[in-house]
Amino acid sequence: MVGTREAQLNMGKQNFGLARGIVTVVIGVVVAIAFSVLMPGKTENSWTFGDSGVCRFPAIYNFGDSNSDTGGRSATFYRLPSPYGNSFFGKSSGRFSDGKVVIDFIAEKLGLPFVSAYLDSIGSDYRHGANFATGGSTIQPIDGRGFDARFSPISLDVQLMQFQQFKARTNELFSNGVKSHLPLPGDFSEALYTLDIGQNDLHSGFKFMTEEQVQASIPNITHRFASVVEKLYQEGARAFWIHNTGPIGCIPLTARHISAMQPDKVDELGCVKSHNEIAQEFNRQLKERVSDLRAKLTDADLTYVDMYSAKFVLISEAKQHGFTDPLSYCCGRDGDYFVPCGMKIAVDGVEVSGDSCSDPSQHISWDGIHYSHAANLWIANKILDGSFSDPPTAITEACRKAL
Repeated sequence: MVGTREAQLNMGKQNFGLARGIVTVVIGVVVAIAFSVLMPGKTENSWTFGDSGVCRFPAIYNFGDSNSDTGGRSATFYRLPSPYGNSFFGKSSGRFSDGKVVIDFIAEKLGLPFVSAYLDSIGSDYRHGANFATGGSTIQPIDGRGFDARFSPISLDVQLMQFQQFKARTNELFSNGVKSHLPLPGDFSEALYTLDIGQNDLHSGFKFMTEEQVQASIPNITHRFASVVEKLYQEGARAFWIHNTGPIGCIPLTARHISAMQPDKVDELGCVKSHNEIAQEFNRQLKERVSDLRAKLTDADLTYVDMYSAKFVLISEAKQHGFTDPLSYCCGRDGDYFVPCGMKIAVDGVEVSGDSCSDPSQHISWDGIHYSHAANLWIANKILDGSFSDPPTAITEACRKAL
């Protein structure tokens, strides 16, 4: 979700700070990594169940964008400043929130530690999985315009390659007796694979294309997504928990800007109608892809999670659930000039800060783009019991095939 609106000189251009040439070298190295040999297409899984009959996943492997990034972008490009992370961690944690993101609540529900970012080499522990998500990531690879607009070059294809290298090297190290901070080789086929990505494909499209062109691009985007799922399956993955995209027309920074310029484009909540309609079309096609994958990968368990509906319920019923105006946000400053959350700028010789509000728990949006800790907790509580899933499966039973 990093990459909405030009005002998002995102977390400050001066902090992003990598010259295009350096990033090109970095990405060239990533793309050049050796692929591990693909596993045979079908493996037998003997899932472990707890005393209550729930699935005991030994690890989580996550792929996505800032909705589920636990430190990848922060470690790679620039460190997210305080007050990011302060509500729960007491310091910046690399998450685009004041506290936890949904993948953290997923890990807690499964009795696992928080999932370390693959790109964060400091203090990480991968015994229970790895997180390949980075803020601003897309399903489709970005071009130069996308990079200039602060989208991440670490697209879903690159995240897949990172996973393949991680798995291959883990197996090599294990065979050489190195086991510290790494998963067991057998854990890869027993792990839960979570995916939450696609929103930035639509955001970047709105920035560089007409809405008609964005909608026409959806089949190719969802095809790429399905291709990555198939490749993960070939690597031994069998349990998938797949989030659709949220109501992007309700992102405060975008919605408020468009509402001021074109008030006829927003609905009664203040959300951009056409953006939400395109997000719903993306979700419709994504759900079809998941259905096709179920028919093709017959021994896999694929759960499709309707994040759009869960988030829209929260936004449309914000006050009922103890939140303030859903299109307000806690951290950062808007108006005559924009100051991103945690940043400072000089205005007429005076330093102006993008500070946090006094009570982030009252806000659905943390920084005008990303959800607050309190909102992520509310959303997680709604989705993890299977209420918004197809099939209606709780995450603790996501290793069971629907009958």
